[in-house]
Amino acid sequence: MPHLPDVVLWSVPAFVLLTVVEMVSFRLHPDEDAEGYEAKDAATSVGMGLGSLVFDALWKIPIVAIYAAVYELTPLRIPVLWWTLPLMLLAQDFFYYWSHRGHHVIRVLWACHVVHHSSKKFNLTTALRQPWTTWTVWPFYVPMIALGAHPAAIAFTSGANLVYQFWVHTERIGKLPRPVEFLFNTPSHHRVHHASQGGYLDRNFGGILIIWDRVFGSFVAETERPVYGLTKNIATFNPLRVATHEYAAIARDIRVAGSWSARAGHLFRGPGWRPAAPQGEAAGAAKGEAAGAAQGEARPAVEEPVT
Repeated sequence: MPHLPDVVLWSVPAFVLLTVVEMVSFRLHPDEDAEGYEAKDAATSVGMGLGSLVFDALWKIPIVAIYAAVYELTPLRIPVLWWTLPLMLLAQDFFYYWSHRGHHVIRVLWACHVVHHSSKKFNLTTALRQPWTTWTVWPFYVPMIALGAHPAAIAFTSGANLVYQFWVHTERIGKLPRPVEFLFNTPSHHRVHHASQGGYLDRNFGGILIIWDRVFGSFVAETERPVYGLTKNIATFNPLRVATHEYAAIARDIRVAGSWSARAGHLFRGPGWRPAAPQGEAAGAAKGEAAGAAQGEARPAVEEPVT
């Protein structure tokens, strides 16, 4: 087995130092337009990150067993050498793009990934707001194992990808030189990814490189200032609720669904999908909406109380 370093563990001191620097920068040079820091929000993000380390260690047991089985079955072998590692990192970034995109467009996968988008702030602690149910990620990297990449190499390249993405979670860095913005995921590109505006939704999925988004049509440049968070914010700092709220919402929707196709839709269609209403109900709803609009009816959005 190749002996590769745990790049995430080695990067922890840098994570702490850069976060402190960013916090101090907001104190010394405030930006009224930036979201900045909030103590409860930052504490929740750090808590989610620490919790993810515990749960990832549990999920790693069956995942490593599956990867090892696939690796033993394939006759292919990719040696871990100085020139093959960059190629495997490139391949991992490609599969990360599809994993990330899949976790936005399939609701049961979104239930895992939504954790990372649940903060209305955008700072370096947001990078630490990681899910506790990452068992949904492993299938996307099976092709690399089948092609002969050692599971340890997958762990190393995945860790390197995660470490790279830490620094892009900031509002303190504007747009970088054009060649960098063209090739790489940058803070500007990732701010778009975390925004909740309609034109920014489900865009810029790249990990290290942004070229996958350019090739596969999911790239949008940053223009208007992003509004961070979810289209329907959960307004809670409770780590357990942050980790599980979308799973609970899926369970509620499945419980009241009127058919098996609707139940499957709540699991495998997009996060905003809803079954079509019967024709009579749809007509009545449209009539009611038209009447409300004619009367100038306005209904403010209601958020859940902060807990």
